[in-house]
Amino acid sequence: MKFLLAVVLSLGVSLSASAQWYNISFKKHVRYAAIALPQDHSIKKIPAVYISRVKVKIPKFNFQQSDYNIELAESAIMKVAQHNMRFRIYDIASYNFSDLAKLYIKQNRFSEAKWFLLQSSTISRQQNNNQLTIANLMDLAIVKANMGDALQAQQDLAEALQLATANGFLANITTIQKELKFVQQYKPILTKAEWRYASDAMVTADKKNN
Repeated sequence: MKFLLAVVLSLGVSLSASAQWYNISFKKHVRYAAIALPQDHSIKKIPAVYISRVKVKIPKFNFQQSDYNIELAESAIMKVAQHNMRFRIYDIASYNFSDLAKLYIKQNRFSEAKWFLLQSSTISRQQNNNQLTIANLMDLAIVKANMGDALQAQQDLAEALQLATANGFLANITTIQKELKFVQQYKPILTKAEWRYASDAMVTADKKNN
């Protein structure tokens, strides 16, 4: 009897709770203001007109190489060239000789430049390095033109043009043709008395290093 009474009371409580749940109104709850979205301050959001105003073009400035810097470069390249020749790394040594020649051209040391270009060309021909041979012939033409030998300069350029044509080096062909026109009209500025001559430059450099 007591058990049945307890069951009846529990059912009554649950039914009254259910009735209260159905009486809840969802339309009358408080509506809070929407949370503000975070602002995007990324540079991508800045209008292009403002970006263009802050752009500043820095002018290019070319630093001229001093004789001291060139001498340092000469000493470093000479050591590498001597090492490569000693250990018969001839393909790299040919580039070392070419680099030395370019330094000497900057200093109007045309006799030394010519000597190293000839050494480089000898190796590049043996190695079938046509690109380097063409570059050496073009530099040789400039050197000989400055030494007053325009005829040999044109012969070197003619050989360079032949090599470039045979190997399909179109960019070289255009450059060689421009240089050929330049050499034909070029008149050397320096006199023969102002040249600096090379007397076995490799031995001279070796003495300096020791």
